[in-house]
Parts: sequence; structure tokens; C-alpha cells
Amino acid sequence: MDYEVVIIGGGPAGLTAAIYASRARLKTLLVESYAVPCQAVTTDLVENFPGFPEGIGGFDLVDKFKKQAEKFGAEFIVSDVRGIKEENQGGRLTWKIETEDKFYLAGSIIIASGARPKLLGAVGEDKLRGKGVSYCATCDGALFKDKDVAVIGGGDSAIEEALFLTKFVNKLTIIHRRDALRAAKILQERAFSNKKISFSWDSVVTEISGDNKVSGVRIKNVKTNKEGELRCDGVFIFAGYVPNTDFVKGILELDDNGYIAAGEDGKTNKPGIFAAGDCRKKLLRQVVTACGDGAVAAVSCKQYLEKEGL
Repeated sequence: MDYEVVIIGGGPAGLTAAIYASRARLKTLLVESYAVPCQAVTTDLVENFPGFPEGIGGFDLVDKFKKQAEKFGAEFIVSDVRGIKEENQGGRLTWKIETEDKFYLAGSIIIASGARPKLLGAVGEDKLRGKGVSYCATCDGALFKDKDVAVIGGGDSAIEEALFLTKFVNKLTIIHRRDALRAAKILQERAFSNKKISFSWDSVVTEISGDNKVSGVRIKNVKTNKEGELRCDGVFIFAGYVPNTDFVKGILELDDNGYIAAGEDGKTNKPGIFAAGDCRKKLLRQVVTACGDGAVAAVSCKQYLEKEGL
């Protein structure tokens, strides 16, 4: 074997797993995707992670995790995983991990590949992506200084990102298909009290208009079916997430939405493969729960390797 455990994913779940696995003296490799950054990295401020009462930037928090994992001996590469498959090595089950330019053999795998923003599916979204359509306020907010923008969504991510955008924009409209937000109450209070933010309730975006850049959105009221236009220079979409699990389809058991069906111990339907973080079917997807998942998966992984004599 090249490694006792290969961890796929460089977010809080994967990095916590790397800390626990390498500290347990398992030979550990973490494969971090450069094509799909973890969600924590693109979060401006993490306020609910214990130990940081003033909050901490997502990038800074993840960087601390990585340095801690490196301290205990975890190795890192940046690549995208193409697939995994079973290998028989001397009568023992091992796993072959295919990256873009290399294969690795491991006694076990921890999949912590996270999730990516879900596309809205509106007309014009694909054409204007990167030309005013964005899925990351932290990444693109500064590009809309003194502009008018729309934010689509009503959950924690949408409201957190909307509040961040008010640092730059002139005016912001939150478009939500319901008549009430789903975000945490403290976020709702901040949004309702912000003079730059207005709301379009019971509404969905059916079209994003513009030639070479966004010029507005077409909105439909889901209760009255009345349609209207909202002029804006940018559209930030927070319509949920899609798990990054395409590379394990047909190998691991997934639910109807593509999340890995793994227990609280991280065990999947395949021996030696564990899941942690946002790619796993679970109730709550937050940095703190991802860290818990990563720790549990690493301990389960260590127990598995010891039991199998790997």
C-alpha cells in the first residue's frame, strides 16, 4: 500500500480526519480538489465555531486546520479524484484511488468531498455565469461596488452572503419563494434592520436577462402568477447544494439526492470506506458538524485497519 488512509476532500471534515488519522500514526494522504473549493474557504465570517467569539474568516480557519494536520505528518496533494475501485493485494482488500495523473493504493478511504452550489435552472443563468451571475459573495462581492444586486434564497447561506454584500453594493433585493426566511433568527434580524436590503416574497426567478452582462431578472409570484422585472447588475444564487459524489456512483450507496448513505460512525456500504462532512446524508451541515464527522470517521478507519491487520 502507498497509504493506510487516503482522505478525499480538503474542507473541515477532511482536515479534521487528517489531524486524527496522522496523530494516530496512520500514513495519511489528503487529496484536495483545485476545481471545487470547500465552502468554508469561501465564507467571509464563521461566527458559530466554538473558540472564536468574534468570529473568524473561513479561509483563516481552514488554514489553521491544515497547518495542524501537517504538524502531525499528513501529506497533501492538489488534484481531482477520477474514481476508486477495489484491488486484491495478497488476498487482502485494498482500494485504488485514481487522480488526474496518478494512482494510489490505500487500506482505507475517507470521503469528505463536500458539496457545491446548486444551479437555479433559470433561462440565461448558464450564459451569464461569470458575467454577473455568481454563487459566492466572498469571491465576487467587491466587483459590485455601488451596484444593485439580487440574492436568491432564504436560508443561512443566502442571508449571510447578502449581509456581506451590503459592504459593497448600493441596493440588494432578496428573492425568496416563501413568505418567510428559513435563516437563523439572528441573521433575519440583521437582514430586516439593514437599510440596503429589501425583499421580494413568494417569488421565483424565471429568467436572468442581459447580453454580455446581467441587466436584470424576471420574477414570478408563485401565489398570483403575476410576473415582473427587477433591474440589477448582479445575481447571487443560493438555491441549495449538490454533493460532490459523482466519482462514487455505482460504488457506494447514495440517497436520492446523491448524498452518501453512511452511519454516525462514518461507515458506508463498502468495507474500508468512510464518509464525513457535507457529502454525507445528515441533518445539519455546518463546520462544527463536519469536524465531528471527520474525527469519528478517522477513529472508525483506525479500528477497521487494526481489525483487518492492514
